[in-house]
Amino acid sequence: MVHAVRVHQTGGPEVLTYETVEVPAPGRGEVQIRHTAIGLNFIDVYFRTGLYKAASLPFIPGNEGAGVVEAVGPDVNDFHPGDRVAYAMAIGAYSEVRNVPAAVLLHLPASIDDQTAAAMMLKGMTAQYLVRRTHHIKPGDVILVQAAAGGVGLILCQWAKHLGATVIGTVGSADKAELALSHGCDEVILYRDEDFVHRVKEITAGKLCDVVYDGVGQATYPASLDCLKPLGLWVSFGNASGAIKNFDLLALSQKGSLFATRPTLATFVSKRHDLIATANDLFEAVLTGAVKIPVHQTYALKDVQKAHKDLEARKTTGSTLLLP
Repeated sequence: MVHAVRVHQTGGPEVLTYETVEVPAPGRGEVQIRHTAIGLNFIDVYFRTGLYKAASLPFIPGNEGAGVVEAVGPDVNDFHPGDRVAYAMAIGAYSEVRNVPAAVLLHLPASIDDQTAAAMMLKGMTAQYLVRRTHHIKPGDVILVQAAAGGVGLILCQWAKHLGATVIGTVGSADKAELALSHGCDEVILYRDEDFVHRVKEITAGKLCDVVYDGVGQATYPASLDCLKPLGLWVSFGNASGAIKNFDLLALSQKGSLFATRPTLATFVSKRHDLIATANDLFEAVLTGAVKIPVHQTYALKDVQKAHKDLEARKTTGSTLLLP
């Protein structure tokens, strides 16, 4: 028996229960790993609340982790006991030990430690597809990153800056502004004190942005669209403030023949070769120093309710880990 966090019914942080579970031997195509660190992400909140549907109740939340292989099931040839591994987008991470499909697992480079890996797999690969594939950032691009001091935001800003973009970020406090400025932002807007659309127009001398990366959702729509130049791209990749309702398709034409997309990491890494290429690009960015992974909060796995409360209250910055 090992400890895990389970959700028996969807709701607030109080539905996260720390209890003992039995982990069976790994099945065909599975790898059993003992977690050394687990990533905390807003997608975990979406599953907890029921915005995203788990396959069944009860379920173990969590989509990102790193650890050591303890055993492998039949037909697994690429992983062996003792290997250091990490993964993203495989629900069930809030557990000391778990079985993971080998198809989603990745070997870790020796020079990337477990906590960095657990903090970056989901958020870092999200940033990768945002700046490399959803829109291929090039020198001269002007972008706006909503929630620039968050887990994805800090990675995205650094990567975009490395690729030559001018990066404008929105944040909720002066402390977060300093953090964003030290992680790739050229300009920062305090969205609680300033009209971010007006400030974007000032900063860009009315030229506006090529891309808006928006992981906030309800609270920044439709104003994010007003930050785009004609033919600009709005990338809505998260719902931290709630899901967008009543999306107005006609507004895209009225605001300058805009493009809009709602991508997910799962789609971009659904094929094994795409997963490996995405992860390798992330590993290279981190190993060369182009992107640093800021881990600013750690919680014991048993304190997961507090971790969720702090995440939803915007008390966290950068990446947050749960430690078994």
